[in-house]
Amino acid sequence: MGKRWLNERRQDFYYRKAKQLNYRSRASFKLHQINERFGIFRPGMAVVDLGAAPGGWLQIAKERVGPQGKVVGVDLQHIAPLEGVETIRGDMTKPETVQELMSLLEGKADVVISDMSPNISGNYSIDHARSVDLCHHALEFARRTLRPGGSLVMKVFEGDMLNDLLTDIRRSFGSVRLHGPKASRSSSSEIYIVAKGYKEGGSSQAGAPGPLD
Repeated sequence: MGKRWLNERRQDFYYRKAKQLNYRSRASFKLHQINERFGIFRPGMAVVDLGAAPGGWLQIAKERVGPQGKVVGVDLQHIAPLEGVETIRGDMTKPETVQELMSLLEGKADVVISDMSPNISGNYSIDHARSVDLCHHALEFARRTLRPGGSLVMKVFEGDMLNDLLTDIRRSFGSVRLHGPKASRSSSSEIYIVAKGYKEGGSSQAGAPGPLD
């Protein structure tokens, strides 16, 4: 990585704030802002974090659910230990990882969060398609693990496959919104899908894409 990139990173407001508050990444503030806007977490909840490394979202989730809550995470990369959080290393596109994560959860989840991102190829159409594919894996995991009324928050790269993804999500959730946290970089094409009110085994009529907040 070049000196210019490193200098820009050091000057980034959320990067510096994360260092000050001992958060593992500036992405912590994205989840914080999503929670402030949509009220995702409550004390005592069970939360699963997909694509959790280095652990910034795990930290926010654990703070919000408190000592009575349960937070588990998974990533392809190693996640350094966090007090009160359980993690595994694995690939969420593999059935064996899904089974291991469900065993670690030991029951149903109230919230599934996903900041999973594909390895960037430089071809936007390919990267968008891979991002949507990861979202489908997160959605299917949520359908297997969420309690009725539960929530799903996940990152996706914007593109022409987004509307079909939203249509699929609406079959299982009462409310589906798109949100761009202030902590997202202005140059980023990422956006977050916030789905609330999980309907176990339910379906709904697909509508127009949700508004951008």
